[in-house]
Amino acid sequence: MDIAFAPCLSLRLLRTPRPVHALFLRPSPLPPLTRPLNTPPTRASPRACAHPPALNNQKLVVTTPLFYVNAAPHMGSAYPTIAADALARFYQMAHARVTLVTGTDEHGEKIAAAAAKAAKAAKAASDRANAAAENRAPYQSSHHPSTQAFCDSVAEQFQQLWAKLNIRHQRFIRTTSPHHHAVVRQFMERVWQNGDIYKSEYEGLYCTGCEEYKDLKELLPRNLCPTHQKPCLSRKEDNYFFALSKYQERLEAFLDDNPNFVQPSERRNEVLGWVKSGLRDFSVSRANNDWGILVPRDESQTIYVWFDALVGYLSALLQHSHQPSLEQLADSGWPADVHIIGKDILRFHAVYWPAMLMSAGLPLPRRVIGHGFITKDGMKMGKSLGNTLDPCQLVDTYGADAVRYYFLKAVDFGKDGDFSEQRFVDVVNADLANSLGNLLNRSLNLLKKNCASTLPISSAELGLSDADDDEKTLREAADRAYQKAYAQYEALDFNAACHSLISICFEANAYIDRIAPWTKFKSEHAEDVQMARRCIVNVLEASRVVAVGLSPVVPEVAQKIYEALGLGDEVANGLTWEHMKWGRLTAGMSFAKPKPVFPRLELVSVTPAAATAEAAVIS
Repeated sequence: MDIAFAPCLSLRLLRTPRPVHALFLRPSPLPPLTRPLNTPPTRASPRACAHPPALNNQKLVVTTPLFYVNAAPHMGSAYPTIAADALARFYQMAHARVTLVTGTDEHGEKIAAAAAKAAKAAKAASDRANAAAENRAPYQSSHHPSTQAFCDSVAEQFQQLWAKLNIRHQRFIRTTSPHHHAVVRQFMERVWQNGDIYKSEYEGLYCTGCEEYKDLKELLPRNLCPTHQKPCLSRKEDNYFFALSKYQERLEAFLDDNPNFVQPSERRNEVLGWVKSGLRDFSVSRANNDWGILVPRDESQTIYVWFDALVGYLSALLQHSHQPSLEQLADSGWPADVHIIGKDILRFHAVYWPAMLMSAGLPLPRRVIGHGFITKDGMKMGKSLGNTLDPCQLVDTYGADAVRYYFLKAVDFGKDGDFSEQRFVDVVNADLANSLGNLLNRSLNLLKKNCASTLPISSAELGLSDADDDEKTLREAADRAYQKAYAQYEALDFNAACHSLISICFEANAYIDRIAPWTKFKSEHAEDVQMARRCIVNVLEASRVVAVGLSPVVPEVAQKIYEALGLGDEVANGLTWEHMKWGRLTAGMSFAKPKPVFPRLELVSVTPAAATAEAAVIS
C-alpha cells in the first residue's frame, strides 16, 4: 500500500482477546552483512579489510511497498523505489543473485471509489467532446470504465515511471492478478488451519481513505480523520479476525533477539512501544466491499486489503510458477533481505506481517527499513497547497540520474528530507557536472591535444611507492573509497557512499590544479612532460573508479563515462565491485572525441512552491 496512506489499525472488539500462546517460531538467522542503518563498520568488521568480501551468489530479495493505485505515482512512491533499485544494483555488483520486487496494491474501498470518480469524470469529458465534435471518439467509451480498467491504467503509470527512472526490477506484482489471488487464498487457508482466524462482530469509526478503523483519541473534532480531513463513519458488522494477540510473546522475543530487524533505531523504538503496549486482534475481512479477493471459507466477504497486499511479496516470487505454492518460496529467494517502506506503514510491516508469517509457518524478512517523508521547500506537499512534486515531470526536465542522485545524496536515508528545486540543481551540478563531468572532460581534451587521445602509460604503474605524494594521495583516496563505499551501500547509507566517491573527484581536481598539466605539456623538460602525462592518466583512472562506485545510483552517467574511456563492453557485461580497483586503464588505449557526460542543469522551475505562507501554516 502507498506510503501516503496507512496509519495504525485499531478496532473495538466485542469479544475477549485470544490468550497469548508461548510457542516460539525460531526466526531465520540474520546474515553477517546486516548492520544497523547508516552505521559504519567497526574496526574489527570484515568490511574494513582490503578486499570487501563478495556475497558469494547469495539469493537476496529487496522489496519496495506495493503502491496503492488510487492515484498516479508521486515522489513518495519514487523515493523508496530509487533506493531499493540502488541497493539491488549494489548487491548485483557484489555477486549476489538479486530479485527486486515492486508492484501495485489494487483492492479496497478506496480504489473502487477512485475508479467510480474517474469514470464519472471520463463520461463527462466524453459527453462534452461528443457535443463539440460529433465524430470524435469518446474517452474509452461513453460507459463508465470498470474498476479493473482503472487499476490497469494507474498500474501502467507506475511501470512507465519506473522505466523513466531506470528501475531494474525483476518482479512487478499486481494484486488483481489471478496468480496473486491464488497465493493469498492459500496463505489465508494456512493461517485458518493454524487456528488464528475467527469470526466476530466489531463496531467503530471507519476511514475509507485510510482503509481502517480509528480510535476516538486519534480523530479531530467532529470525528475528522487527521490525514484526510473527512468524517469517519460508524460501522458495525460481522467479520473475520486474525488472532494477533496470540503472538505477543513471540513478537517480543523475536524483536529482542533481532535488534536490527527494524531500522533506523527510532523506528525500532516505535515498534517496541506498540508491541509492549499490548497487541490486539484485527479484522481481515470486509462484508460491504466487493472489490477484493473472496474469503476462502466465506465468499460473502472479501479479504482486508492489508492482509491481501502484504502477501504480494510472496506471490511476486512465485510469478513464474504455473501452480504457485508456498512450499516453493525457499527456492525463490524468501525470506526477503529487506523491505524498504515509508515510516507510516511501519506497523503493518513490522508487527502484523511478522505475526502473519509466523502463523503460516514461514520465515520472517531479515530487515524492515522505514524511511522518512519528503517535504518541499520545508513544507508538507499537498494539492491544496499547490506544491506537489511530479516525478515524471522532474525526470523529463532534468533526467533520471539527476533525480536519483539528489534523493540519495541530499537526503539522509531513514530520516525526513526536503526538496528544493534550486538546491536540487545546485547539488547535482556541483557533484555530477562540475566535480566529475568537468574533470573527465578536460582530462580527455588534454589527452587529445597532447597525446593524440592515446594513453601513454598504464594506470596500474602509477601511485606506487616510487610516485610523488600527489599521485599516492589520489590512489589512496580511491583505495579508501573502494572499502568505505561498499560498507556504506550495505548499510543503506547512500548519502555517505556518494560522498566517499565524490571525494575522489575532489582529490583529483586538486591534484590536476597543482600539477597544471596544460602548462607542463608545453615545457622543454622531459620530466615536466612526463609528469603531465602521469597526471592525466591518474585523473582519468580516478574518474573511472568513481563511475563504477556511483553506478548503483547514476547508471547512465557511469555508462557514459565508461564509453568515453573505451570500456563500454565492461558495462554491457556487468560491472562488479572489483572493477573499482585501481589500474584498469592500460597504455595504448585510444579514446573517441570527448563530449560532456553530464552537462550542467539550468533551473527551469517545473515544481511550484506553496501558494502562500498562510496556506502552508494551515496544512
